[in-house]
Amino acid sequence: MLPALAGAAAGALAWSLWEAQWVELVERDVFLGGLPPELDGFRILHLSDFHLGTLSLNACALARATDWAPGRPVDLVAVTGDLVSRPRGEAALRRTLARLEAPHGVFAVLGNHDVAATRDPFSRPADLSRLDGAGAHLLEHEAAELEIGGRLVQIAGADPRRRHLGLSGLVNPDADLRILLTHFPEDADRLPPGAYHLVLAGHLHGGQICLPAPGGKLRLSQLRAAYWEGLFERAGGALHVSRGLGTTLVPFRFLARPEATVLTLKSRE
Repeated sequence: MLPALAGAAAGALAWSLWEAQWVELVERDVFLGGLPPELDGFRILHLSDFHLGTLSLNACALARATDWAPGRPVDLVAVTGDLVSRPRGEAALRRTLARLEAPHGVFAVLGNHDVAATRDPFSRPADLSRLDGAGAHLLEHEAAELEIGGRLVQIAGADPRRRHLGLSGLVNPDADLRILLTHFPEDADRLPPGAYHLVLAGHLHGGQICLPAPGGKLRLSQLRAAYWEGLFERAGGALHVSRGLGTTLVPFRFLARPEATVLTLKSRE
């Protein structure tokens, strides 16, 4: 009995290590009301939760995603936080961001691990304020505006250190397309109706380690989360939650594959 249990445990650990780099490469359509025809078909590569700098397979998963991305032409790249878990991951982060290209730019926000607001006792904050040199625009509770096809597109970015300030003040109501990047999916519930057209988030890793259960997956990371992964209709904007690419605390994933996603915006009307 004991040898069988030990064998099953070893097999589960081996699978979980393998799954941690078995990146699911996803393409999804997102239907938005009021999307101008000039922006119909706008494509966004959504990446999240690299967690670089730890002893893990996170860099392998990220490499698979960045190898796949160039074959999927996109208009913009959005990265929703937890870029590093240790300051030593900054060099790998810069190399990765330098590989990502899009005609309208690469935009990123910080997550709680980037500022060491985490249960990980070994986490240390990293200074990522100069990512522009790596080809990415870091949004720290601020917004950028782009003119695309004669339309105004706003990219707003939440900062985990400034959550008390709220996100409504970043909204430009004159923008034809408003996109919010935030690390935390629950921020979508703190927005007034119609604040943004699209909200992109990560943070939860799809549960990272999940167990099959009669009512669906039992997700062992943050059991009470409202939005684990995928698309949700919220009053403040359509919400997409990425499972992300890395792991935290333990280098395993089970029934929660890492994910890189291309979102194609389409008009609902």
